[in-house]
Amino acid sequence: MPRYARAWVPGGAFFFTVALLERRRRLLTEYIDALRAAFRTVRQRRPFAIDAIVILPDHFHTVWTLPPGDADFSTRRRLIKTAFSRSIPQTEHLSPRLAAKGERGIWQRRFWEHVIRDEQDWRQHVDYVHYNPVKHGYVRCARDWPHSTFHRHVESGICPADWGGTPNLELDHLE
Repeated sequence: MPRYARAWVPGGAFFFTVALLERRRRLLTEYIDALRAAFRTVRQRRPFAIDAIVILPDHFHTVWTLPPGDADFSTRRRLIKTAFSRSIPQTEHLSPRLAAKGERGIWQRRFWEHVIRDEQDWRQHVDYVHYNPVKHGYVRCARDWPHSTFHRHVESGICPADWGGTPNLELDHLE
């Protein structure tokens, strides 16, 4: 079994991308309340700050800051995925291999992580998170995507409400 070298930065800030196994599925937005509940449950047991997050139909991006002395983001991520998977109906096709292991086949096994190096790196990753629904063509402006901390950042004065928009972008499928 491969052993992946993960960053070990106690109290650090990290950027993650976590995706569904079948990218055509829309489970994360269809079951957004279940995903939110999974995050809440894990944060109660293993606290961490969500600096930014965007939930898209098939993946999410997030920036977390862990408590001082704690660098275990992998367990938190695994617990969130497990809680979400257990809370939604089993509709996915399971290969014999997944079925034998008792797995659901919802999530990609791997995830992308990046250690946030400084304030500029943090800002760039938070901006990436908030702009992602525009990048993927779901909305014209970041403020139009409901499943994002962008709204919280606007309310707290971190960024203006008109940030992250492409008002002239052609998105006929949104009409």
